[in-house]
Amino acid sequence: MKMTDIRELSNEELTKKLEDGRAELFNLRFQMATSQLDNTARVKTVKRDIARVQTEMRARQIAAESAK
Repeated sequence: MKMTDIRELSNEELTKKLEDGRAELFNLRFQMATSQLDNTARVKTVKRDIARVQTEMRARQIAAESAK
């Protein structure tokens, strides 16, 4: 997911994306531990998506605090 797509999401959608990403990462790690994971590069992609969502959430939090 690209940063431009993430910026267009609402706060609720960002929270949902973060939950989904963490759940997917958990499942990927479980598959890796049981040697069922075919695409190991997917773990890196999911981690980056989670980081992008967290970065946008933090940027919005900082912007809200500075607007006070």
